[in-house]
Amino acid sequence: MAAADARRGARGSGGREMGIEPIKSTRIYEEIVRQIKAMIAEGRLKSGDQLPPERDLAEKFVVSRTSVREALRALESLGLVEIRPGEGTFVREVSVEALIEPLALVMASQRAAIGELFEARRLLEPSIAGLAARRATPDEVAEMERILEEQAKEIAQGRTGLGQDALFHAAIASAAHNQAITRVVHAIMDLLAQCREDSLNTPGRPERSHQDHRRVLEAIRRRDETAAANAMRDHVTAVEDLVLGQSGSTLRGR
Repeated sequence: MAAADARRGARGSGGREMGIEPIKSTRIYEEIVRQIKAMIAEGRLKSGDQLPPERDLAEKFVVSRTSVREALRALESLGLVEIRPGEGTFVREVSVEALIEPLALVMASQRAAIGELFEARRLLEPSIAGLAARRATPDEVAEMERILEEQAKEIAQGRTGLGQDALFHAAIASAAHNQAITRVVHAIMDLLAQCREDSLNTPGRPERSHQDHRRVLEAIRRRDETAAANAMRDHVTAVEDLVLGQSGSTLRGR
């Protein structure tokens, strides 16, 4: 018994060095899930990292392999890890898009939620346009110009130019040179895709949208951060008012 206790203590000591605590909860697998989630949140486990084998985890947590197996299955159902037969268990990449995507169907059916997404656009995109005015490379400005030329051709042929609209906003986000911002903007734009398409089907709106984009691009080209932010704010507000009508103004006045 003493030898077993010594071995148990040694295993517990090694686990503590890794930041793992012995399990005391009666629902053991939930505590394992909690600790591994904390490791991921704190960056001790990163995307692509391989977790130790079940046997090693059982020793470190001082629990049975069955409890470890249940915990790993729970983590997999949460989308935090991927269990690859014959290879092991790996931490999955949790992108902004993956976190927001499940909300898409709910958002699309709730007018208030759409209003909140437009509010997010109003907070983010003017600042992003300002950053692009400061940071965009000549090649990035040239790409924005190319996109707007394509948009003008699409509109001249009686189409909405929706594809170029999305590309233009994505190019501005990219020119801000902040990966987190780029991902958030892409996610919001994806959720609002149907609303934006509806607005561009309004007579005269594609031309107005193209003009707004031109104002933003010219400000970015001049490196005028304030003008770029103001032009983008006007553009986003105009689209919001068209989609939400008077409720858009009401939401902004809350």
